[in-house]
Amino acid sequence: MQRTPVNPWDWSLQYGFNQAEVVEGAKRFLICSGQTAIDGEGKSQHKDDLKAQVSLALDNLEAVLKGAEMSLSNIVRLNIYTTDVDQMLAHWDVLVRRLESAGVRPAMTLLGISRLAFPELMVEMEATAAD
Repeated sequence: MQRTPVNPWDWSLQYGFNQAEVVEGAKRFLICSGQTAIDGEGKSQHKDDLKAQVSLALDNLEAVLKGAEMSLSNIVRLNIYTTDVDQMLAHWDVLVRRLESAGVRPAMTLLGISRLAFPELMVEMEATAAD
């Protein structure tokens, strides 16, 4: 698979994402449901701690990717839903460090919403991956 970033402007690079990516030669696509700070038994974790929720949501996303024999490096699109955009931006480095360590800068959207399925959750990450 070959990925070619498309960035008519380069401001997004400082935030760790490309405006778009052309994906060629992919054999498989994984459409991943939103991942949150939920443990293996479906219980919410880290109430009122967005930084910890981001980290666990990424751990859960990695577990789903691993189940499909993929990794964070396969993500081509990432949608992030949060109940607190300002706080999410304050902890953006947690997300960017994980993606950069995987060598990926996917197309990304950050959306502020009023709440998630469980009111104590503050962030949800929905990914599309390809290999």
